[in-house]
Amino acid sequence: MKDKLSGQIDLVSLFNADAAPMLIKSLAMRGDDVARDAHAICTVIGSPSVMDDNPASASRPSGPAAEILQAWHTRGVDLASGIHGTYALAIVDTRRQCVFLAVDRFAIETLCYRSDGKALAFSDRADCVQERGDELDPQAIFDYLYFHMIPAPRTIFRQVRRLPAAHSVLLDRNGVHETRHWPLLFDEQHRQPFAAARDTFRNLIRDSVAEEIAGHERVGAFLSGGTDSSTVAGMLCQVTGRAAPAYSIGFDAKGYDEMEYARLAARHFGCEHHEYYVTPADLVTSIPAVAQYFDQPFGNSSALPAYYCARNAQADGCTKMLAGDGGDELFGGNTRYATQRVFEYYHSVPQSLRRLIEPICTDGSPLRRIPGLRQATGYVRHSRVPMPDRLQSFNLIMQLDPANVLTADFLAQIDSSEPSSHMQATWNECQAPSLINRMLAYDWRYTLADSDLPKVRGATQMAGIAVGHPLLTDRLTDFSMALPPDWKLRRFKLRWFFKEALRGFLPDEILTKKKKGFGLPFGVWTTRTPALRELVEDSLNTLAKRGIVRPDFIRKLMSEHLPEHPGYYGEMMWILTMLEQWLRGQETQRVHTST
Repeated sequence: MKDKLSGQIDLVSLFNADAAPMLIKSLAMRGDDVARDAHAICTVIGSPSVMDDNPASASRPSGPAAEILQAWHTRGVDLASGIHGTYALAIVDTRRQCVFLAVDRFAIETLCYRSDGKALAFSDRADCVQERGDELDPQAIFDYLYFHMIPAPRTIFRQVRRLPAAHSVLLDRNGVHETRHWPLLFDEQHRQPFAAARDTFRNLIRDSVAEEIAGHERVGAFLSGGTDSSTVAGMLCQVTGRAAPAYSIGFDAKGYDEMEYARLAARHFGCEHHEYYVTPADLVTSIPAVAQYFDQPFGNSSALPAYYCARNAQADGCTKMLAGDGGDELFGGNTRYATQRVFEYYHSVPQSLRRLIEPICTDGSPLRRIPGLRQATGYVRHSRVPMPDRLQSFNLIMQLDPANVLTADFLAQIDSSEPSSHMQATWNECQAPSLINRMLAYDWRYTLADSDLPKVRGATQMAGIAVGHPLLTDRLTDFSMALPPDWKLRRFKLRWFFKEALRGFLPDEILTKKKKGFGLPFGVWTTRTPALRELVEDSLNTLAKRGIVRPDFIRKLMSEHLPEHPGYYGEMMWILTMLEQWLRGQETQRVHTST
């Protein structure tokens, strides 16, 4: 089975005072660790630790599930705020007649559930909770086309919900109550000497790496040559005292290959460096398998190269890999943070002057035909868009216009403004005064919890290897939340503190390079590789027959858009191909289940 955590609870028996006591003995729940007592059972995955109010207590239980269960009886639903580390957990309590589910701050471990009022099923995978006959949610498909993934709590299955990061849910006689257990509180007034903060930061990273590798003989690292992965690989060498294995992906395509920087980092730290160049033939072979491994449609194109990294590490005898996710989102490293600061400056212009400028900066303004003024009018138009919608000003499907991409029947089933409402609710969760911290908190949801972490989780699980995220520990997160905002974005300089604190540890060339990651030259290769083009055409033509995407859009995409701008339109082709391949996997699974 693909899932690591699962359980099914008969709610009728749980809410029946006579039947409930026998329920605990009969319940079969699966996880890394399971503990039960006379009234409750707990199952958990990940590496959680419970804050102990009485560390000297002689009755401290052994094992995370037992510790969590003991804390549950004392604290109840407040339990999750006292758990650190990565985890997904489920507790069934017959005395309180309830079920409690929770996931960690970033949903490094994930949890989905389905309830019809009579029974509850949960799993770390959405496709292991859905039942035969469950409907796919058209709104989730649109969300996928908008975000290239499906943000929690929605899943592709209409009846299945996924717990958002840092959330818990209590299901009892009164219904389902979902709450955030970790508040987004930034300390923007805290000041400390740079040298002390630098030393603390380096020690936190070193300790995090040491904790992640405990119990493993051979641990490797993803190495893209960027700041985050280089930091983790370097610390891994330092902690182990030997050449740590590091795995890099290259592409034989101009503008996409970063192997030069990965090699530089590997030489600098003395890594045992392993390189693999993904080819178009690899894509033809692996796209169906990767697409169908995920529990719902997933369009992050870095999933495939990440899988090849993890597969090679597993074949080399590694039992775990360390990923560098989190550095950008905790310390201010994404280029859009500086871009949005530029747009925010417009709001310091006196309102009286803005009222004079804005009417001559519309889409139809003749000024747009004058070189230089075109960019100026664009700046005004984009600056006027409120946050967070401005972050999606160039959203692919909205730029193309959903009416040009999707069929009228499909559009009638969805609300194209729903992603904007979802983003606004996420934006409002964080009330930090500074723009940079609000953008970071926003990205903790969309970039980390719903995109990059599922990518790494899926890629490593598919390869059969464990993964750790040393830059996302609770202690490093808390440390980042207490840094001054201008230490994250100093004027237009990204992650100022992170880079200055690691100056002398990281090579200067890596500190000054622009981040690309494992970007995939999918559109470029599709135009040049007949077998890949055949796979894509077959996928998109079949998708058009499902009544989701307009057939005339598919024809125009393949015959006109892709040849003219393969880098830009290749992204749309990728997410449509992955959607169709995932749908095929579901159909195959249903056939096997029915037979």
